[in-house]
Amino acid sequence: FPFPSKFLNTEKKNKKKMAKSMSFLIILSVFALAPLCLSRKTNADYLYPQFYDHSCPKAQEIVESVVAKAVAQETRMAASLLRLHFHDCFVKGCDASLLLDSTGSMISEKMSIPNRNSARGFEVIDEIKSALEECCPATVSCADILALAARDSTVLTGGPTWEVPLGRRDSREASLSGSNNNIPAPNSTFQTLLTKFKLQGLDIVDLVALSGSHTIGNSRCASFRQRLYNQTGNGLPDLTLDQSYAAQLRPRCPRSGGDQNLFFLDFVSPTKFDNFYFKDLLANKGLLSSDQILLTQNAQSMELVKQYAENNELFFQQFAKSMIKMGNLSPLTGNRGEIRKNCRNINTH
Repeated sequence: FPFPSKFLNTEKKNKKKMAKSMSFLIILSVFALAPLCLSRKTNADYLYPQFYDHSCPKAQEIVESVVAKAVAQETRMAASLLRLHFHDCFVKGCDASLLLDSTGSMISEKMSIPNRNSARGFEVIDEIKSALEECCPATVSCADILALAARDSTVLTGGPTWEVPLGRRDSREASLSGSNNNIPAPNSTFQTLLTKFKLQGLDIVDLVALSGSHTIGNSRCASFRQRLYNQTGNGLPDLTLDQSYAAQLRPRCPRSGGDQNLFFLDFVSPTKFDNFYFKDLLANKGLLSSDQILLTQNAQSMELVKQYAENNELFFQQFAKSMIKMGNLSPLTGNRGEIRKNCRNINTH
């Protein structure tokens, strides 16, 4: 039977009401989901260890493999790779700006006073990048390679491990002035050291713990010569340096010449990542002035030196924490920066 017209009109009205309700619910759901979408986008700007789990699952394995081979060939390379990460992060944040070569419009950070004739290991980073590009093209940043290589170098020489937060992107520019001004010099006063760390958001605990990386590696004669002959400009050696140790150093680090001659930073166990660096300081046998002043110029840092010298595990725990903290300095994330195909050059489009 045909429905009376009034029933048809009522049905039309109900359909219109339902349509309006559905539209309202859809709009509500969009607004409700918006914070989730926004939060996801925001979270992508933070670093996290699983960043490459899907895009390049073998990334960490590849980095570790190349670093292990390089350290097996030359143990000193572990300290060199660890130092690259430090010298990168202290200039504009951890963005691989240190790796860029000079161009017609930009001078490389490799030419700065802290890096010239001393920063090394670039060919190892190149080898890692090449292997990663073959496996996962344009995916893993050079900045993340530096962070992973620093962790692996520490572990391979007997030090602590930690999960490296990942997701950094690479800078398209370098800063020669930043490299010259931000990286602490080996003859810095304690206050200068602490100030340069604080400017990076690092504190006195980070300063002492990260200085412990000098438990491996070498230093050039030019970096500590003044301690042997003319510490304060009065023609006298640094009396905070054990004088018998100083006498052992002088033959290969004369008043002039021999600038590039290398000396172990920790003469007891120079290739093993341990707390002997701090024990050396207690014996007044820290090689660099910037090492020894951790014991002699500040009560809080002196106490930390004593604690780490006594407790290797405590040092390892804090070193790992401070490395993660340093690795989080002003990273480029999201759409900032780029993923370089070659760590020495920005991508050209």
